[in-house]
Amino acid sequence: MLQRRPYLLLLPSILILLGAIAWGTVRLESRPTTPAATALPVKTLPITKTPNLLEPTRPAPTVTALPTRLPPPTVEIPASTTTPNLPAEHYINDISGHKQYFPLGCEAAAAKDWANYFNKDFNEFEFQYKLPLSDNPDLGFVGEVYAPWGQVPPYGYGVHAGPIAKLLNAYGIAAKAYKAYSLEKIIAKIAADKPVIVWVIGNVVGGVPYRYRDAKGNEVLVAAYEHVVIVTGYNEKKIRYMNNGNFFEVPKDVFLNSWGILGNMVVVDK
Repeated sequence: MLQRRPYLLLLPSILILLGAIAWGTVRLESRPTTPAATALPVKTLPITKTPNLLEPTRPAPTVTALPTRLPPPTVEIPASTTTPNLPAEHYINDISGHKQYFPLGCEAAAAKDWANYFNKDFNEFEFQYKLPLSDNPDLGFVGEVYAPWGQVPPYGYGVHAGPIAKLLNAYGIAAKAYKAYSLEKIIAKIAADKPVIVWVIGNVVGGVPYRYRDAKGNEVLVAAYEHVVIVTGYNEKKIRYMNNGNFFEVPKDVFLNSWGILGNMVVVDK
């Protein structure tokens, strides 16, 4: 009996295995290769702001022309500011006042204090609202009485001497308004125990006058922080005045400068 060699029995399996390996190599070599990635050119886009649809559209602000600015007036102080035959000093002591009711109601408040001194009286609220209204303070009250202080027409401002004297007359109180009044005349009034309402700037400080043209083309001198106080005394160097019920004294040159800004306006008794 012919004996078979063991390695011959393994030969068919080895041939099958070699054939399978060869077939897999051929398939791998025939697979198409993936091309390398190519960088694309980068395109820069303009940056645009996305509108905020929740934000309301605001109209462009309206620019209002300011009044024409004038140089401050030059005040010349005479060598002697006391009138001959008048005392060198005099004070009205039996006058009292109160704090103004309205933010822009200094004229009505001062008119009431002044009238009370002459034993006349009226309701300050009523007096304020009886004043005529205008965009020209020489003709009537300008703006709202509750407006902030320190503006010039046509915004909240106040009123000048003319309408105040006219309304005092309507209440039966003898009063006269003047411009370009003199310090000597004020002193003469005080010496006769007659207080004088004067138009100044703030608590008798400096200011800048403006030439304002109203809606009808009339020009009027105005200034920010227009205010009204009552002169109640004087001496050789100083002027005493009452402001919202309180008394102050300033050098005569300081008073003349502040009073001169609006043209030396006063209301006096007739």
